[in-house]
Amino acid sequence: MTLHTILILIPTGFIGGLMAAMVGGASVITFPVLLTIGLPPVVATASNLVAVSAGNLLAAVTDRARLPPVDRAFVGLVAASVLGALIGAVLLLATPTRMFEVLIPLLLGFATILFAFAGRVTQWLRARAQARGRSGWTMSVTSIPLLLPVSVYGGYFGAGAGTLLLGVLMLATGGDYRSANVTKNLVSSLNTFAASVWFVVNGAVSWPQTLTMMAGCLVGGFCGAHLARRVPQQVMRVVVVVVGAALTIAFAWRYWF
Repeated sequence: MTLHTILILIPTGFIGGLMAAMVGGASVITFPVLLTIGLPPVVATASNLVAVSAGNLLAAVTDRARLPPVDRAFVGLVAASVLGALIGAVLLLATPTRMFEVLIPLLLGFATILFAFAGRVTQWLRARAQARGRSGWTMSVTSIPLLLPVSVYGGYFGAGAGTLLLGVLMLATGGDYRSANVTKNLVSSLNTFAASVWFVVNGAVSWPQTLTMMAGCLVGGFCGAHLARRVPQQVMRVVVVVVGAALTIAFAWRYWF
């Protein structure tokens, strides 16, 4: 690996780690760069997931006060995140990616809309539940039906998985960005770690490029976690919606046209 490649991968990892910690969507930057330096698509996908995993975990630990309490539901969160990602990783190495590529823009667009209107959607669901005679509508960030399908996607492809997670978790937190974001970082780290184990066992990771990019992701994830704690939630909502819309358009252009 040349010095030129190192000077490309480290800052790319930093920007990716920053995005992953605050918004999601790091792979829209990191994945194409790994392709550009010559890695085959499947190797680039596997190497990308391994590289960003440490940054996501560091971002979650940095704001651990907002994590869900460690109880039986938390164990379910971990199990759903790991199992879903392992299923996705197995699918990646066993099947063509075209079907998921076609769905990516739809998933990202749906997640962006969910994020933008999470507070209103939650209020509407609660009002509807009360109108039917129930005490109210609730959803937890530890919900297995919520996390499992997104984790499968995260282990299979990963691009935009953070944005997708953030969109659905905003419903569970009633629009609280910071709580949704730290849970997103934890689940993303579990997804990428579980998928990484499978990729490593199957020799699908190019280690020199992966470790170089991981160094940048760690620093970016740490900085992003601190910024996410300090930037006003309204500002972050605008940033997430803009990034989500941009990712949707970018992936629609890549996979539909």
